[in-house]
Amino acid sequence: MIAFLSGRIAGRGPGEVLLDVGGVGYRLFVTTNSLAALPADGDEITIWTHLHVREDELSLYGFESAEERSAFQRLITVSGVGPKVALGVLSALTPDTLACAVASEDVALLSSVPGIGKKTAQRLCLELRDKLGAPEGLAARSGAAATAPARDEAAVALLSMGFSSPEVDAALRGFEGDPADAAALVKHALKRLGAPA
Repeated sequence: MIAFLSGRIAGRGPGEVLLDVGGVGYRLFVTTNSLAALPADGDEITIWTHLHVREDELSLYGFESAEERSAFQRLITVSGVGPKVALGVLSALTPDTLACAVASEDVALLSSVPGIGKKTAQRLCLELRDKLGAPEGLAARSGAAATAPARDEAAVALLSMGFSSPEVDAALRGFEGDPADAAALVKHALKRLGAPA
């Protein structure tokens, strides 16, 4: 298995990046979060990878962190979840948010991801419950354990508006109002992002 690649960014497109490693061009499929975190074309970078092998195809998937790759590898073990759906999940949810949603069995949040229906969301909760675990400190960052769903609801609303996951994560920080009020969280984030609330 190819664990990671270090090279120069030769180009990018929707959901993919071209990496020049010693004169060999690798095409990697990436999440929108990983794509947003990439430096400029021509810069050197190390990308964590997963090689997906099928009878008729070899596909290389790239991730900005080992944590994101690990979440991807766990997602594709779930029946009915292939690499493209797993990329979609991690484009909409950070690994921490995914782990929290699975741990709290938040089927509504999971099924709000394109490509994930209610049954698949339930299967994710069932099959990944013991594999992902609730991330330490996630509840503390949201304010309290009971308020994590409000933060997740606000995050999904912002993601659906076209903001990237890193932008959403940064914009939701520093909220001093009621941490259980998802609408107020969205307004706070939009103000920080410079968008009309």
